[in-house]
Amino acid sequence: MSWMRGVSCRLHEVRAARGDRDEPPGPPNGFALLPWLLMGMGAFSHLLQGRTPNPWIAGVGLLVFNSLYISVTFRAFDKAKRESRGTRGALLAMGLLTAGLAAGYGGNWLMFFPLFGLAVGAVVRGRRLGPVGLALSALAGAVAGLREGWDGVNIAYGTFLSTMVTAAILSLSEAVRDLRAAREELARRAVAEERLRFSRDLHDLLGHTLSVIVVKSEAARRLAPRDVDAALGQVADIESVGRQALTEIREAVTGYREASLSTELDRVRDLLDAAGVETVVRQSGPPLDPRSAALLGWVVREAATNVVRHARATRCEIEVAGAGGRTRLVITDDGRGTGATPPGSGLKGLAERLAAAGGSLESGPAPRSGFRVTAVLPTAEGEHAEAGAEAARA
Repeated sequence: MSWMRGVSCRLHEVRAARGDRDEPPGPPNGFALLPWLLMGMGAFSHLLQGRTPNPWIAGVGLLVFNSLYISVTFRAFDKAKRESRGTRGALLAMGLLTAGLAAGYGGNWLMFFPLFGLAVGAVVRGRRLGPVGLALSALAGAVAGLREGWDGVNIAYGTFLSTMVTAAILSLSEAVRDLRAAREELARRAVAEERLRFSRDLHDLLGHTLSVIVVKSEAARRLAPRDVDAALGQVADIESVGRQALTEIREAVTGYREASLSTELDRVRDLLDAAGVETVVRQSGPPLDPRSAALLGWVVREAATNVVRHARATRCEIEVAGAGGRTRLVITDDGRGTGATPPGSGLKGLAERLAAAGGSLESGPAPRSGFRVTAVLPTAEGEHAEAGAEAARA
C-alpha cells in the first residue's frame, strides 16, 4: 500500500539522518586542524640544531604557541566555547606571540602567521571575518617584509588564504550539519502527521461502519422470529456495509478517499432509521465545493455515529445552510445530551481539520435538550471575496 510505502520511506530518511544506515562522516573537530602544526617544523628543527638565538625563549614561545593553538582549535567547534571570552583572549595572546616570534626570528618562524590564520578562521565568523582577515594579512606582510623583503608578500597571501578558506570550509560544514538536522526533523514531523491522518480516518471510518453493523445486527435479531425476509434484508445490508467499509479503508490508507456530504446524508438516514431515530434533513444555499462537502460529510458521519452510540435519541435534525460565503451545518438530537465523545475522539480531530480549513466546529448541549454539533466553513466563493476585499483595502 502506498501509505505504508510512504511511511517506510520517511522512516528510512529518519534512520539515514540518524546515521543508522549509510552513515556519513562525522562533523569535523579539532583533530582536523592538528596536522597543520607541521608548518612549524622548520622553526622546531632550527631550534634543535642550535641555529636559533636565545633558544630558551624560542622553546618556551614554541610550546606556548602550540598549546594555545590546540586549545583554540578544539574550542572552535563548540559554538558556546568559540564565542566565549576565554577563547578570544587565547586568540589575542596567540596573535601577540606570533607577531613577536616572527619579528624576533624571521625565516621559518614567519610560517606561524598562516598557522595563526587557521586558528582565526576557525573561531571568527560572520561580518567580522573579512576585516579581521585583511588586518591579520597586512600585519603578516608588514612583519615578513621587514625580515625578508618582498618575499613577505607570500606570507601575507598565505595568511589571508588560510584564514578565509578555513572559515569557509568550517561554515559550510556547520550548514550541512544544520540541514541534516532539519531534514531529520522534517522526516519525523511527516511521519507523525501521516500517523495522525491515518488514525483520524480509521476512527471515522470504523466508528461509523461498526455502529451501522451493530444497529442492523440488532434489527435482524429482532426481526428474525417474526419476519425472516426482513431479517435477511438487514443481513444483506450488513454485507453491503462491510464491503463498502473495505473499499473505504483501502482508499483511506492511500490518501485518496474524500467523504461526500450527499452520500453521507443518505447513509446517515439509513443508519438512524435502522436505530429507530426519526431523521429530518434540510438543505439550502448554493452547491458546496468539493473540499467543504468532504469536510462536512465527515462531520455528519461522526455526529450521527455518536447519536446512535450515546444519545438514546428519538429525533435528529440536520440542517445545511449556505449564505454570505460560509456554510453552516447544525446537527441536533433530542437525546440525553451526551452525544459527544470524550476528548481526543473524532469530534476533536474534526475540529482540528475544520480549523485548518479556516472553519470551526463546536459541540455541546442543545438549548432545550439533547445535543448539538455546529460546523462552519468558508466556501470557495467566500474565500475569493475575502481575498478581493483584502486586495482592495491594500
